[in-house]
Amino acid sequence: MKKIGKIILFVIIGLIVVSTFIFLWNKSQPEVTVYNIVSPTVGTIENKTIATGKVEPRDEILIKPQISGIVSEVLKEAGQMVNVGEVIATVKVVPEMGQLNSAESRVQVSVINLKQIELEYERQTKLYKTGVISKEEFDASEAAHDKALEERDNAQDALDIVRNGVSKKYAKLSNTQIRSTITGMILDVPIKAGNSVIQANTFNDGTTIASVANMNDLIFRGNIDETEVGKVKEGMPIVLTVGAINNEKFDADLEYISPKGTEQSGAVLFEIKAAVKVPDAVFVRAGYSANAEIVLAQASDVMTIPESCVDFSNDSAFVYVLKAEKPEQVFDRKQVVIGLSDGINIEVKEGLKPADRIRGNAIDKKAKKEDKK
Repeated sequence: MKKIGKIILFVIIGLIVVSTFIFLWNKSQPEVTVYNIVSPTVGTIENKTIATGKVEPRDEILIKPQISGIVSEVLKEAGQMVNVGEVIATVKVVPEMGQLNSAESRVQVSVINLKQIELEYERQTKLYKTGVISKEEFDASEAAHDKALEERDNAQDALDIVRNGVSKKYAKLSNTQIRSTITGMILDVPIKAGNSVIQANTFNDGTTIASVANMNDLIFRGNIDETEVGKVKEGMPIVLTVGAINNEKFDADLEYISPKGTEQSGAVLFEIKAAVKVPDAVFVRAGYSANAEIVLAQASDVMTIPESCVDFSNDSAFVYVLKAEKPEQVFDRKQVVIGLSDGINIEVKEGLKPADRIRGNAIDKKAKKEDKK
């Protein structure tokens, strides 16, 4: 029994030693790296830049009153269409007491003056008919009478303007009715009935009654980095992606590139504008954020490979062409001439044939084992 126990013990120790030796020998062997094999394809390479910004009307007009007062009625609201000359709101004039008193006094004086001149005119008319006075004297009396009538009417119009903001003579041109100056859509009406408004003058911009814009003429306004601005030119096509409108892209034409940049968060950005082509079936609201894709360069129907397959050394580019696959992969290092890149794929101009198979990324054996599990 003792002999059998010793034999079993020696066998176990021997197995442990052999297993340890095999494990250490396997660990000392170099690991063979297996690579994905990639074939060149024919495709299109585009070098793009992205500009961020928003879509807005080309011209947004602010409607301001030509007279100060209190808003008595608002006839339109945001989102409605309005034509040129259509009334948006009405303003009630609050007269200044000094001006009102002066205007009323002027009316009273003109009435008193007119009564006196009318009496004189009646006497002069009777005397002229009897031949007592000459034609010149009568004409002078008649002219004085007409001037007195005109002065009374002017004084009354002035009083009406101070009191009501409009006279009977110019009722159609009333500036108490705030009218749209263009045809378009009302984007915003920031005032309500009862608000006080101030007319535009040399000291302030005046109170905005409404903002109106032609929503059929939209532009993209965005910013582009200084490293890319030298590559873009006016007239280049742009593809817009609006975040609020899914699965929809809009064509645009670059119209303007700012000659002066502005610094934002340490980067110098240049403003660009592009005319947006919006289909009739799509409604784009003012202020939508958008991204503009600008194609800086394009190569069509060229041989392309993944850029990760290219090994760069100094000013040269190399690929590894598969020479043998079994028992293990063997590659030849080959120099190539590359062209345009979009960051994922790269154009190969020379040094590679369509039938060549090249080395791609290494296969991760651990990840492959985990996928099998």
